[in-house]
Amino acid sequence: MRSTTKTAEAARVMSICNACRYCEGHCAVFQAMELRLEFNADTVDYLANLCHNCGACYHNCQYAPPHEFNLNVPAAMAELRQENYGVYAWPGFMGKLFARNGLWVSLLSIVVITLFTALTASLTGENFFARHDNGFYGVIPHNVLAGLFGAVGLFVALALVLSCVKFWRTMQLPAPHRLNFRQVFQGIKDALSLKYLDGGNGQGCSYPTETPSMARRWFHQFTFWGFMLCFAATSSGTILHYGFDLPAPYGFLSLPKLFGITGGLGLIIGPIGLLVLKAKADPMPKGKTNKGMDVGFLVLLLLSAITGLALMLVRDTPYVGFTLCLHLGVILTLFLSMPYGKFVHGFYRLIALVVFAVEKNDHKPLVGSCKTKKV
Repeated sequence: MRSTTKTAEAARVMSICNACRYCEGHCAVFQAMELRLEFNADTVDYLANLCHNCGACYHNCQYAPPHEFNLNVPAAMAELRQENYGVYAWPGFMGKLFARNGLWVSLLSIVVITLFTALTASLTGENFFARHDNGFYGVIPHNVLAGLFGAVGLFVALALVLSCVKFWRTMQLPAPHRLNFRQVFQGIKDALSLKYLDGGNGQGCSYPTETPSMARRWFHQFTFWGFMLCFAATSSGTILHYGFDLPAPYGFLSLPKLFGITGGLGLIIGPIGLLVLKAKADPMPKGKTNKGMDVGFLVLLLLSAITGLALMLVRDTPYVGFTLCLHLGVILTLFLSMPYGKFVHGFYRLIALVVFAVEKNDHKPLVGSCKTKKV
C-alpha cells in the first residue's frame, strides 16, 4: 500500500473532518468520508478525485489556518491528485512527466511546431506559401494527416484506457457489465453537470474569492462542450469523407464547420475565463500544486481553437501552409500530453463519481472496504 506525505496529510485531514462533520452537506467528499472510520491510500485517492476544489469547505472551516490543526481540505486534495495522476499513468515511467508538466509541454510545443513547419516547408517547396484549390490538403495530403494522427491517437487512447483501468481496479469497481445502469448514469450526470461546483448551496464556488460565484462552473462548461463540439467536427468530417465520399474543404453551413466554429468559440471563452479566475484566485486553498500543468493545458486548448478558426479564414490564401503547420503542431502537442496532463482528471473524476453513486445507493463503502491498513 502506497504511503507518502501527501496520502498521510489527506488521511489526517479527513480524520479530523470525520470527527467534526460541519461540512457534511457541502459535496460528495464529505458524504463518502462519513461511510469510513479510517483512511488508506486508495481511499484518499478516491476522495481526492471526488473533490472539485470549490473552496467552500476551506472558507467555512473553523480549523483552517491559523488554527493549530492547520486544516486545508482543498489543498490536501489538490496536491494528492497531482501525485496520483502519476501513480496511475501508463506506461508507469511516464508518470514522472506530471511533476514538470508545464515545462515539458512548453518544450514539446516548440519542438513539434518547429519540426512540423520545417518538414512541411522542405517537402512542399514553393507551394508552402501558395494558394491551394483544395485547401490545406494541398499542403499536406489527407492520407498523411490521417496516418500520423491515427497512430498518435491510438497510442493516446491506449495510454488513457490502461490508466483508467488501473484506477478503476483500485476503486474496486466490478466489471462494467455488472454495474447498475442507474448508478452509472447518476455518476455521468453529476460529472457532466459539474454538480459539485455549486459549493454545496447552489451559489457556486468560493473561487476566485470567498464570495460564491458560478463563473468557474460556466467556464468549465464552455471548455468541455467546446472540446466536444470540436471533436464532433472532426468526427463528422471523417464520416463525410469515408462514408459519403465528400472530402474537405466544406462550406460554412456544413456540420464540420458549424461544430468547429461553435466549438472553437467555446474553447476560447472557457480557457480564457478559467485563466483569469486562476490568476485572481486566493493561493491558500489551492495548495502547492503544479500550476504549469493547469495553465499549459488551458493554453493548448486556447491555441488549438484560435489556430483552428484562423485556418478557416486563411484557407484560400497563401498563408494556409504556415497556419496549418501551427495548428497541427498545437493539436499534436495536445494529443501527446493528454495522458500525462490535466486532461486525465476528467476520467478519474468520472470514475470516482460512479463509485460515489454506488456507495450512496448501497450505504456502505466500496473503495478500501477490503483493506484496513492505515496510511
